[in-house]
Amino acid sequence: MNDLLLKTENLCYTYEGNTSPALDHLDLSIRRGKRVACMGANGSGKSTFFLCCNGILRPDSGRILFAGQPLDYSRKGILSLRSQVGIVFQDPDNQLFCASVFQEISFGPLNLGLDEATVRKRVSAVMDRLGITPYADRPVHALSGGQKKLVAIADILVMEPSLILLDEPVASLDPLHTRMVREVIDKIAGEGITVVTATHDADYAWSWADEILLLGEGRLLAFGSPAEVFSRKDLLCKANLQPPTVLQLSAALRRGGLLPASLPTPRTLKELELHIDQISSNG
Repeated sequence: MNDLLLKTENLCYTYEGNTSPALDHLDLSIRRGKRVACMGANGSGKSTFFLCCNGILRPDSGRILFAGQPLDYSRKGILSLRSQVGIVFQDPDNQLFCASVFQEISFGPLNLGLDEATVRKRVSAVMDRLGITPYADRPVHALSGGQKKLVAIADILVMEPSLILLDEPVASLDPLHTRMVREVIDKIAGEGITVVTATHDADYAWSWADEILLLGEGRLLAFGSPAEVFSRKDLLCKANLQPPTVLQLSAALRRGGLLPASLPTPRTLKELELHIDQISSNG
């Protein structure tokens, strides 16, 4: 089975009234089942890339292939694409518009023409999965920001997609709801769904992602493992990013002889603490 899920070829897009392209001859490939952190400075093209992948924006030139097929921009083709490629917007108020939570999550599959019994079963399963069943009859506008974000994710999951694009999914959330949303993202990725998350959080990207997609002024700066991309300080500088904290700390400890070079680089601060505790107990 071909593991290539989405591919862009020479993708270009310029917003009306602008002279600088938002996407400038972008070539990249995303494989099935991967966790991809999409990073870059504001205005680097992350959101535009997502909108093109979902068919909301149509590129000026170049093309996108999903599961080996070029995107079909007919009404039928776009409906099919959006059942497979879902976007969770940074601001859930831009995505949610139905009166109640249950109606909101039902809208997508009903629009696909699924029968009401199937839709009810899907919606109930997704709400249980995300722990939002108690909100089923609540007005969407009365939910907290974190609750709205979970409903926005449910909107996409109920379509049973192959690829989910999350644009700054924890922006403006408090620590509790940040943890809840990230746990949900982990569950989704653990089920084999390909997840691409736009984020400025290098620590999160280092601990979570299989691959880092780094954009700058609509161009591809780098696409590789976290270790490969975060070792390129010149590119991080272009993207207004700092290396992950745990990477900087472990490098400093190695330079000071407090951490053996033979130890694998930790992905989280907790892993680094365990390394230090182990060395202390053996010392």
